[in-house]
Amino acid sequence: MDFLLFLPVLLFSVVVHEVAHAWVARREGDDTADRLGRITLNPIPHLDALGSIILPAILHFSGASFLFGWAKPVPVNPSKFRDPVWSDIRVSLAGIASNLILAAISTVLVVVMVKLETGTGSSVFGTLAAAAGFGVLINLILAFFNLIPIPPLDGSHVVYHLLPRSLGERYREFGRYGLLALVALFIFAPDFVWLVVLRPVELLMGAANAFIGLWI
Repeated sequence: MDFLLFLPVLLFSVVVHEVAHAWVARREGDDTADRLGRITLNPIPHLDALGSIILPAILHFSGASFLFGWAKPVPVNPSKFRDPVWSDIRVSLAGIASNLILAAISTVLVVVMVKLETGTGSSVFGTLAAAAGFGVLINLILAFFNLIPIPPLDGSHVVYHLLPRSLGERYREFGRYGLLALVALFIFAPDFVWLVVLRPVELLMGAANAFIGLWI
C-alpha cells in the first residue's frame, strides 16, 4: 500500500521539479524545453524509463529501506539565456525551490486531511494524509539531493560559476561520470551523504512534524 502511495507522489514531485526548470528557462530566454512540450504536468513527456519506473520498482520489490527516482532532464540551451551566469543559476535552482515549496504545501495538506478524517470519519482522508506525508519527505530529499555539487546535479551549476573558467569546464565535463560518482559517494562516503542530504531532511522533517502537531 505504501508503494502505491509513494510512487505517484514521487512521480508528481520529479515532474514538478523538471517543469520548474523548463518554466524558468523560458522566462530567462530559452524556449527549448517549451517547444518540446516539457512545460506540462502530464508525466508522459517527463518519464525516464530507468529513473521513473524501473529503479523505484526494483528498490521496492528488493526490500530496500528507501525509494528514489528521477525524471528525464529538461534540455536547455544556455546560449539563449539573457544572462549567462545568473540565468543558468536561476534555472538550475528552480527545481530545488519547487521541491521545497511542495514540501511546505504537503505539510499543510497533512493537517487538512487529518482534520477532515477526524471530522468525517472517512479513511479516504487518512490515505490522503499519508500521501501528503510522503510528499513532505520525498520533496525534501529531492531538494537536498540535488544540491550535492556533483555534475550534472543542480547544485553543480552554482559551483561551476564560482570556479575559474578552465577549472569550471573540466568540472562540468566530469558530469559524464556523475552517476558513477554518486554511487561511489553513497557507498564509500555515507557520512557525507548523511551530512548534506539526510541531516537537513531530518531537521526539516522534525520542523514539519512539529508544525503538524500544533494543529492536530
